[in-house]
Amino acid sequence: MIERPSPNHNDRKLPISMIVLHYTGMATAEAALDRMTSPDAEVSAHYCVDEDGTVYRLVDEKKRAWHAGKSYWRGITDVNSASIGIELVNPGHEFGYRPFPDEQIAALLPLLADIKDRHGITRGNIVGHSDIAPARKEDPGELFPWWELAKRRLALPSPVRDLMDPFWTDAGFMLALERFGYDVTDPEKAVIAFQRRFRPDMIDGIIDGECRAKLLALLLPRPQ
Repeated sequence: MIERPSPNHNDRKLPISMIVLHYTGMATAEAALDRMTSPDAEVSAHYCVDEDGTVYRLVDEKKRAWHAGKSYWRGITDVNSASIGIELVNPGHEFGYRPFPDEQIAALLPLLADIKDRHGITRGNIVGHSDIAPARKEDPGELFPWWELAKRRLALPSPVRDLMDPFWTDAGFMLALERFGYDVTDPEKAVIAFQRRFRPDMIDGIIDGECRAKLLALLLPRPQ
């Protein structure tokens, strides 16, 4: 763990109940770290994980880092106050989006597990930036290996077995998606965010039987 303190933080107003994963979306790791530690940028995260597995600590977990922006998840509108933010170095869709290296994910997994256990965070509250800000954000994107987290109980898995289409109307799907946790103010963007997370092989913003079946499975009671 390398200390790279950022001045961009303030006091929390809520207990920690979430972890939000991002990609840096900048050309280099150093550019991203410089931005997150510059007082002029007014952005930060608690941790940043480089592609080679190096982990930087920017903001103490007791403090409110500025990573989520305008966002919403499961009734929480001040996501920064309720979350730990982790940035993963990746150029993102603007600068040449690419898969996340094994070394990076290998460093992320124990960090996530430690934070999850210490704060008692449920799998359903380990989310991507696009989950909490679907109208604005795409990160960590469709190449992020959520299944690697899910098989270690560090995130919800994408349901694949015993799926059953509930044949909801589109309006019914949106009500269910809101119940699951998403901001559905922009319906198409909310559907795209859901697909990016739970069906990354086809992101088209269209509500179909597979989307309905996966969402139904996610809403059914399951061990946390």
